[in-house]
Amino acid sequence: MKGEINTIENILGSKDPYALDISTALNVVYTAESIKYSEEYFFKQFKLSAQQYNVLRILKGSLGTPLSLLELQSRMIRKMSNTTRLVDKLIEKGYVHRKLCEDNRRKVEITITKKGMDILENVTPGHLSLIEESLRNLSEQEKQSLIQLLEKIRQ
Repeated sequence: MKGEINTIENILGSKDPYALDISTALNVVYTAESIKYSEEYFFKQFKLSAQQYNVLRILKGSLGTPLSLLELQSRMIRKMSNTTRLVDKLIEKGYVHRKLCEDNRRKVEITITKKGMDILENVTPGHLSLIEESLRNLSEQEKQSLIQLLEKIRQ
């Protein structure tokens, strides 16, 4: 409805207001899910998932230093138990390379390929635009405040 305030109660169809803690948590989760959904829809056009994109960014950020599956998983935003399968899909696409560590044959080292760097170069500008659009109603100061508040929640 036009002009109606977009409160979490209105979004979820509640007639009664939620308690402050519940309202706060629901707003954080609902907003995160909204951004996540937009990202997933965006990445589909590149035949990527948000998690695959995250892995590629992590590997790019390692500046050529190979990472183990455990290191990759610890740096991921959305922790997953199926990181091996995720990496396997990226290998199939030619975006990453996996090899056994020479020092420890039980350890697998993963690096990004040139093709992986190329897809990142193609996808990243649109992803940044999507994120900017998601946050368009916040000032720079509000974004900084939001970051501080979210970090405070995680303490």
